[in-house]
Order: sequence, then C-alpha cells, then structure tokens
Amino acid sequence: MPDRGGGPPTGPRIRVGRPSRRVRTLLLTLGVLAVLAMAFTMFAGFWTDWLWYRSVHYSSVFTTTLWTKIGLFFVFGLLMALAVGFNIWLAHRLRPPLSAMSMEQQNLDRYRMGIAPYKKWLLLGITALVGLIAGASASGQWRTWLMWVNGVPFGQKDPQFKLDVSFYAFDLPWYRFLLGFGFAAVIISVIAAALTHYLYGGLRVTSPGARATAAATGHLSVLLGVFVALKAVAYWLDRYGLAVKSSDFKATDNWTGLRYVDANAYLPAKTILFCIAVICALLFFATLWRRTWQLPVIGFGLMVLSAILIGGLYPALVQKFQVQPNEQAKEAPYVEKNLAATRDAYGIEGTQVAEYPGKSETKDKTKLRDDADAAASVRIMDPNIISPTFQQLQQMRNYYAFPTNLDVDRYAKDGKDQDTVIGLRELNLAGIPKKNWINNHFRYTHGYGVVAAKGTQVDSEGRPVFTESNLPSEGDLGKYEQRIYYGEKTTTYSIVGGPQKEIDYSDDTGEKTFSYKGDGGVDLSNPINRAAYAAAFSEPQILYSGAIGDGSRILYNRTPKERVEAVAPWLTIDGDAYPAVVDGRIQWIVDAYTTTNGYPYASRTTLGDTTADSLTANNNSRAVVAQQNQVNYIRNSVKATVDAYSGDVKLYEWDTQDPVLKTWKKAFPGTVQDKGEISKELMAHLRYPQDLFKVQRELLTRYHVKDANTFLSGSEVWQVPDDPTNKSGDAVPPYYLSMKMPDQKAQAFSLTTTFTPNGRDNLSAFMAVDAEAGTSDYGKIRILKLPTSTTVDGPKQVQSQFNSEQDIAESIRLLRGGDSEVEYGNLLTVPLDGGLLYVEPVYVRGGDLKYPLLRKVLVSYGGNTAFENTLDAALNKVFGAQAAETEQPPDEGDDTTEPPPTSTNPTVREALSDAQKAFDAGQKALEQKDLAAYAEAQKDLEEALQRAEDAQAKADQGAGGKNGDDKNAGDKNSGDKAGSDKAGSDKAGSDKAGPDATPTGDAGGGADTG
Repeated sequence: MPDRGGGPPTGPRIRVGRPSRRVRTLLLTLGVLAVLAMAFTMFAGFWTDWLWYRSVHYSSVFTTTLWTKIGLFFVFGLLMALAVGFNIWLAHRLRPPLSAMSMEQQNLDRYRMGIAPYKKWLLLGITALVGLIAGASASGQWRTWLMWVNGVPFGQKDPQFKLDVSFYAFDLPWYRFLLGFGFAAVIISVIAAALTHYLYGGLRVTSPGARATAAATGHLSVLLGVFVALKAVAYWLDRYGLAVKSSDFKATDNWTGLRYVDANAYLPAKTILFCIAVICALLFFATLWRRTWQLPVIGFGLMVLSAILIGGLYPALVQKFQVQPNEQAKEAPYVEKNLAATRDAYGIEGTQVAEYPGKSETKDKTKLRDDADAAASVRIMDPNIISPTFQQLQQMRNYYAFPTNLDVDRYAKDGKDQDTVIGLRELNLAGIPKKNWINNHFRYTHGYGVVAAKGTQVDSEGRPVFTESNLPSEGDLGKYEQRIYYGEKTTTYSIVGGPQKEIDYSDDTGEKTFSYKGDGGVDLSNPINRAAYAAAFSEPQILYSGAIGDGSRILYNRTPKERVEAVAPWLTIDGDAYPAVVDGRIQWIVDAYTTTNGYPYASRTTLGDTTADSLTANNNSRAVVAQQNQVNYIRNSVKATVDAYSGDVKLYEWDTQDPVLKTWKKAFPGTVQDKGEISKELMAHLRYPQDLFKVQRELLTRYHVKDANTFLSGSEVWQVPDDPTNKSGDAVPPYYLSMKMPDQKAQAFSLTTTFTPNGRDNLSAFMAVDAEAGTSDYGKIRILKLPTSTTVDGPKQVQSQFNSEQDIAESIRLLRGGDSEVEYGNLLTVPLDGGLLYVEPVYVRGGDLKYPLLRKVLVSYGGNTAFENTLDAALNKVFGAQAAETEQPPDEGDDTTEPPPTSTNPTVREALSDAQKAFDAGQKALEQKDLAAYAEAQKDLEEALQRAEDAQAKADQGAGGKNGDDKNAGDKNSGDKAGSDKAGSDKAGSDKAGPDATPTGDAGGGADTG
C-alpha cells in the first residue's frame, strides 16, 4: 500500500503488502501439488501392498489386517475424542456466570476473549488430535484383538485360579489394553476439564473465597471416581496377573508365576486393595450430593497408605520372616508348578533323561572300531567352513555366490539316505561386471542351480565330493527347474518377462538368455501400477522405461523368510531357511513358530539371546525373526515353503494340537493348509528346526530336573558350552548328524548338542533330538546324563587336549607355516559304548588357495587322540585297529581317493623336531644377518624334511604291504606325489632365498610333506 502519511518521504520506500495474484496462484498451485504428491505417495504404498498380497494369493491377510486396524483406529479414536470433547464441553457449560474480580481472573479474561471466536474449532482440533493419537495406538493392537475375539481354549487350567490357559494368553492382554485405554482417557479428560474450569473461573488458585465452584467440584470428583474405579479393576486383574508375572528368583532369572509370598501376601493384598478402591470410588461419586472433597480425599489417602503397607510392606515382611528362614519347604510346591508348566509350554515334558557312564568298559578297544562306523555317519564336511570351497570350485561366474553358511539335508542314493551339504548358486549383484539400472534390475535377475556334496567324504585333495555340480547343475538330483529368482541373497527387485532379455547362464558356447515365464510378481503392464511402483520405490524410470512392456512383472520381497513373515505376520520365523529339490522344483523350507508370553507359571525366555550362537554372531541372516522377543510358550506349528522360481508361498499346519495356531486359523481362514497336504517328497526333507532346539536346550540346562529341591539347590544346573573351535565366546551351535543313541537300533537324522556344568568345562550331558520328520520318534528329546562323581572331558577340554598334545601341536604349527591358515570344523560328539567319541575335521587354507581343504581329522575317545589325514585312519589309530584298516570296504560309489594316514612314529617325530629347530635357527640367523649360518640352517631344514618324508613313505609302504589295501595304496601314491611336489617347490624356494627372504614358506612345505 502507498504511504499516506503527511510528512515528506525520508528515503526509499519499501512496498509491503499482499503478494500479487500471480504469486498467490503459484503458491496455491504448489501447495495443491504437494498435497496431491503426498496423497499419491500414500496411495502408492497402499496400492503396491495390495498388489503384492494379491500376487502371492494371500489378499485375505492384507484385507483382514487392514480392516482390523481401521476398525480399531476409528472405534478407539472416536471413543477418546468423545470422552475428552464431552468433558471439555461440560466444563465450559458448567462455568460460573460471573468471574471473580481478581487479578487472576482479569489476566484470564484476555485468553477467554482471545479464544472466544474459535471455541468450536479449538474443541474440534483438540478432540481430533487426541482421537488420532489414540486411534493410531489402538490400531497397533490388532493382534491382541484378533487373538481375543478368535481365541480357542487350551484345555488346560492354571493351578492357582483354575482358569483355562486361554484366559491368560488371549483374554487378559485385551483386558489390560482396555484398562490402559480407560486410564488414558480419564487422565486426559481430567487435565482438559481442569484447564477449562480454570480458564472460565470454575477453579481458582489465588482468588479469594472458594477454590472451586460446586459444579467444578462435582465434575472433577466424578472423573476422579472413575479413575479410582479403574484402579479397582486393575487390582482385580493384578490377581490373575500374578500367574504370568516375571520375577528374579535364585533358581532362574526369568521365573514366571506365583511364589509363596505371591500366594500368601500379594494375592490377599490385591483383594483387600480392590475393596478399598471400590469404597474410595463411591466416596468420590458421593460428592455429587455432598459437594465436599473431605471424604474422597481421606479415602484416597487411605488407599495410597494401604497400597504402601498392604501391597508393599506386608509382602516384604512375609518374605523376610516366613520364607527366607525355610525357603526350600515354602517354595517347593510353587517350584513344582513352575517345573510342570515350563516343561509343557516349551514341549520338553517328554524329554527322556538316561544315566550314561561316560567311559567305556570294553578293554579291547579294537572291537569298537566297527561299532564306531555304525554309531554315526560322521560328517567331516562342515557346512559353516566350506562355503568358500563351493564358491571357488562351483561359482562359475562372479555374479553367482553361495551363502556364508551352507545347509545340511539328506538325499536318497540307491535307497539309502546320505547326509548332504547343499547350497544354491544365487545371484550376487556385487559381482556384476558393469552396474547400471538395466543390468541390476533387468538382465541379472536370478541364480542358477543346486550344488551338493557328500557330507562324509572328500576327494584326494581334501575337496568335497560333489553329487550335484557344474552349470547347468547335473548329478544325483535329476531334472528340476534350476532358475533361482527367490533366495537369501536376492534383496533387491527385478523386472522380468518383458522386452528386455535376461542373462540365464554362460557356458563354453557363450551367454544364454531367458525370459521369465512364471506367474510370480506383479504385472506392470498397467500404467497405474507402474506409477505406483515408481513412487513406492523412488524409481521414476519405472514409469517411462522402454525396457518395460507387455508381460513385464516386478519381483520383490524375495528372501524366503521375508515372504513367509509377510503372508503370516503372526508367526515367528526360524533363522535358517534351507533349500531342497522337491518334485522337480527348488523349494525353500522355512520353519515357523506360534508363541505367547501369557502361559501361566511357565518361565520366560528371550528369543534373541537364546537362539544366538557362534554362527548368528557373524551372520545376521541366521537370526530368528520374532514377533515377540520374550515368550514363555512356543510351538513349531507351521512348515512353510517358498518356490525359488515362482515365489509361491505355502503354509502347512504341522502341530495339529496347538491352540494358538487354531486361533490364528480362525482369524485368517484358508491361509494354512492341512498337514495331510504335505507331499511325501516334501516330508522327506522336513527336519527339526534349529531355533526351537536352541530354546529347548537353554531351558533344559535347568529344567531337566523334576525335583523341586534339586531345582532350588542349583546343584544340577548346566550350561551350553562356548564354541571350542574359535575364540568368539559365543555358544556352540547345534549340529545335524545321522547317529544312533544307545536305545536306538539304527542311525537317525538328529540334531545334537552338549552341556557342561555351570562354570566348568567337563561334560555333564549330551542331548539329541530325532530330527527326521514323518517318523514316529520325530521330536523325541534324549539326554544322556553323565555321573557327577567322575569327570568326562567336555568339548573345550577335548579341543585343548588336541592343541596341547605335542605331536598334534607340532603338526598344526607346521600346517600354519607360510601363508597357510588352519580352520577347525565342527567338533562332533557321538555316544559309543558308554563313552563319547569326538571328531573334528581340520581344514587348511594355504598359500595361493583362497578356500579351505580338508587336510586332517582329529579324533578322541577315552583319552586317546589321533590326528590323521582321513577319518578311517584316525579311528583306526584311536581304537588300535591299524591292522584291520584294509578290512573296511570302500564307500559305495566313491571312486575318489583320500590322503594316506600320517603315522607319527618316532622317526617322523624326530625329523619334524629337527626341521623346526633348523627353521628357528634360520630365523635367528636372518635377524643377525648371518648369511652363512642361514644357508647352513636351510640345508639342515631340507635334510630334516627329506628324512621325515622318507620315514613316512617307508611306514606307509610297510602298512600297504602288510594289508594289501589297494585303496590305501592309491592314497599313498597321491599323497606322496603331492608331498614330493610340494617339497620340490620348497627346495626351490629355499635355494633362491636371500638375506631378506623368510623361510616361512619352507616350513609350510614341510608341514604338507609331513
């Protein structure tokens, strides 16, 4: 506006006023576009979710979850808004007609006048805000609502209140949510009403006369009465909450359920406090007639005092003077309830505990040699070590990769199951030669083929014996769809099936291309879909790229665990999804659990901690995907499969008696198929899940005992030992192994672990569960309990014994020479004739080799140890059956040879000792720059290594001539050749050594030779 002042201008004028019409139009347009962009982004997220669920045929999960969230949002948001809005309106209506003429009221007049024109809008804004917050909070309780409305009985009652377990698992959580919502509504209403009364003079702080009008007193008294009434309900529910209350108890850190002080002090205290709260609430309501705060305030004070004395002091006195002087007798009945409930809640009630001597009584150990073969098919291929070997030998192209940890399965060969290490050749985007949007998402879209190897055999070089290999893969698995569009490494989206051809695989004739023909993913031919995905993925090129056309489909959410979790958000997902070839398709098999933390008297466990071990510490993809981290009930209720080509997800009911699964099946009908739908081919590959086993073994460290007094004393507490093969300090992982427990007549595919006493390293127990799905003993847990009067070496002690034995330590040190690294494989434990057989493969990653090869096998039994090139040789040595070695027939179908057993006779040991001394002398000479002494040391080293080789060859020739074993003779020849070749290279290296050279490589050569 122009300056209309009377004086002359004193300087340049600045025009201040409304923006021009053009600017206003521009700003309005930008605002509308911003709102539309936000709205479309929200719509894109919703629409793409709907399309994805429809593509996997689980749209009912999406709609049920969505409508449940919407319903809870509107119902509880509206209730909160009405409660707060009504009390603000009522406080305004009950305002006094005239405010007191005081300084306080005069100051408030300005605010009253300021908000007067906007009262309705202000009321609507406040109620809308609290309604939105309350609705958003309530929508997050969709699981609680669905479990409450669909809950089915457990058919078991808690021992204290005789209520069905479903009350605690399904009903009590919902009641507590309602109670919490009620408290929130009342507290916000009290605050809003009090502020309104104060603003309009109903409440006064500094004004003379009464501090509150009668109307304000009555209004606030009723609200406070409702609050106290809700507190009475809380006291009543707290009585039942004692059955699922967690507390620290000396027997366990996660004790759940009533103890003596709970049943005899807290329980009656809660009942008394409930009665006091009801009376106090009535006194607050009575102010509607009495118009005085005197009685309600007295009643409220008495309630608070009672809560302190009855709810706090009295239980503490009972604990101090009744429980502590005679704790065993007082707590024993409640411990028995906890023992029974915990064992039932975790499925360990049928655990079979048997005494086991830990030492063999057989004096002639040679008779046990054949029994050792029958006791277990010892897996010397460690799936957690040999992934780099698979990578090096079977990767074929840089854009393929194997998982860090391979899997163990069993496949039939000639009617006999054999333990198999298996991995998929998945897509590795990091290895793409040239990265760009087309290559990343259109051309390199899938992996190719299964690679599998025998778990119990290696070839003459220590490499896996592959049963399925090459590209395309071929071998024992027959014909199957080899393309892998869904896998553990496929974490980005791909667009397939359109004009752009994909790279299928490469062979000697060049690159092969392919176009996806499956029905997986979402169709992108619709422009709305393309726009939605462009917005959802922040990839505008999806909207206009010419590489997308008719038939194009977008694949995402591609990891097996991710897909199962999405279609069944009420399940907890096992950390280890594993592949299997089933009916001509590669299927990912995913174990899933139903859980609750509301099982009365059952102690809680933290899934994230309980399922952690030395493998999950270095591989986050192995971690459990938990809906509830703290649980006290778990069942492997669902077996899920994900097709590696189409992405189809199928959920199969596994535990037909689980009430939690029945509840979720009612909530999401049609999502879980019956157990009878599992095909025979799929059943052959199902197994007992690792995470459930880890939870159960952690509970069994304490709950293997059934006697309350023993449990309380803590004398039988075990612990899961640390992994002895590394220094991580993490728990040893469980191992799959085909083995035979003492009461079994034949080997069974099992999952095994060991226990040690709390704070000690000797062995206290060995645990195995029958992991073969479809058998009568599936899931049966057997524990061999060792005597406490004698000590039996545990895994850490056995590993220490391996490392400290002079001959073995000497060989290990030489194996580590040069650039070589020694990696210890899984330390397997096998019960045998009252004793325990330990077997550990030893791998060497040496020189230019970037992958580990099996070089040695460590075996221990009854205090005897062996460190040989083959498992047979090590077993023969431990059991003193060297002469019987040739009597063992070769494994059927094994046309490979293995390195010869290394006999550590005195001549070899002496030569190796001389070699080490010469090596040390050479190092010392280098430090002193004494070239003459260094040359002499190198000569001594070469001579000592040659003596060791000659002595070993002589010993092996003697054994071969005595036994006439063609297989061992072949092993010897290949081993001698490898050793002599290596020795030759070492000699050449030592000849060229100069003053700045290091003879470490020479020592490595000596190690291989020896």
